[in-house]
Amino acid sequence: MANLDNGLIFIVGTLLQIALGLLLARVLLQLVRADFFNPISQLVWKLTQPVVRPLLALLPRWRTLDLAGGLLLYALAVIYVELLASLYGFDVPIGYALVQALLKLASLTLNLYTLSLFAQALLSWIGPGVSNPAANVLWSLNEPLLRPVRRILPPIGGIDLSPVPVMLLLQLVDRLLPLAPFFH
Repeated sequence: MANLDNGLIFIVGTLLQIALGLLLARVLLQLVRADFFNPISQLVWKLTQPVVRPLLALLPRWRTLDLAGGLLLYALAVIYVELLASLYGFDVPIGYALVQALLKLASLTLNLYTLSLFAQALLSWIGPGVSNPAANVLWSLNEPLLRPVRRILPPIGGIDLSPVPVMLLLQLVDRLLPLAPFFH
């Protein structure tokens, strides 16, 4: 029976994390003003629009901030915390769940940026100078983080090392977050 419980926890946790990741990508891509017509931006938009659309009338976008997407993202993070806690047999107070949901979103954001920086670095090594939809979206997403580091650490021998300290810092901050172990 324990294996069945572990399998259920894995499936539920994975599906919720995918949904959280998609909603987070939607919010971040709008925040950094990524190209809306990029195929990857369009995919994220089309996958999330059916669940966000009903909230858009109540919470329209403000400047580059997708309030409806952000609210749905936070609500889903709270559901994630409550559901996983109950699957593990814990009863968590709502205040704790609200804080853990914020920490989960912070951790997810840090890990999404780490993954996107790694993917961008790989793409720059495999096909430097080649323009493709993934590289364009990754550049839009990561450039606000990399720009300040590039001022301090310029390319060395034509190789941009700025993603390395940024990824290390992101992972350090992620490890310092007081997120409950079963919400990682």
